[in-house]
Amino acid sequence: MRTLVVLPTYNEADNIADFLAAVRGAAPNANILVVDDNSPDGTGAIAEQSAASLGNIAVLHRAGKAGLGAAYRHGFAVAFEEGYDVIVSMDSDFSHDPMVIPAMVTLIEGGADVVVGSRYVPGGGTVNWPIHRRLLSRWGNRYTGFVLRMKVRDCTSGFRAYRASSLKAADPGSTTAEGYSFLTELVRKMSRNGAVVVETPIMFRDREKGVSKMSGRIVVESMVRVTGWGVRDLFNRQSS
Repeated sequence: MRTLVVLPTYNEADNIADFLAAVRGAAPNANILVVDDNSPDGTGAIAEQSAASLGNIAVLHRAGKAGLGAAYRHGFAVAFEEGYDVIVSMDSDFSHDPMVIPAMVTLIEGGADVVVGSRYVPGGGTVNWPIHRRLLSRWGNRYTGFVLRMKVRDCTSGFRAYRASSLKAADPGSTTAEGYSFLTELVRKMSRNGAVVVETPIMFRDREKGVSKMSGRIVVESMVRVTGWGVRDLFNRQSS
């Protein structure tokens, strides 16, 4: 199955060259698309240098920082246009282990429509996270699953593999969320479309280089949107 790894980047100059090499080593037959939001630190230029040496890497230079959701929507649109069978999404700061990519693609080949790299299934977890961040993430995901009535335990994980046809059917271009709430919105849409969602354990490692993009605003946006979706779903159930 033709596979494209989509990597949204913003100020990842310290990581991007090594990470692209790691992805190439883990998934030598996959193509890679770097979606860079005009990083001031030169991430896009470094990615171009890696593309020249590693091959099968394209760099999409966007005009400016527009958010995680916008970057993924753009990258997915390119994947659809170019006819890929599997689309892998992941962070480029080594929080996600590229060595897991082949196993995720295998699960898609076995019938899954979405494979979520999950911190909250047996065998999964986090490394080097402070206790407050662990609690916030775990309870945030439990709240999301409860409010949206989804069985997915890690709704905000960005490490995923998608069957391209199933992702396209969910119309990611119609999503409106940014930040990590985009990830929740997308898996919610796919679940409601009847997609087969499988979670596979991953160990999430906190970045060693660069600055985290997580902020209080992103957390608040996610909780507000989840609550709004949940209220809307409850109203629709009561009205039907």
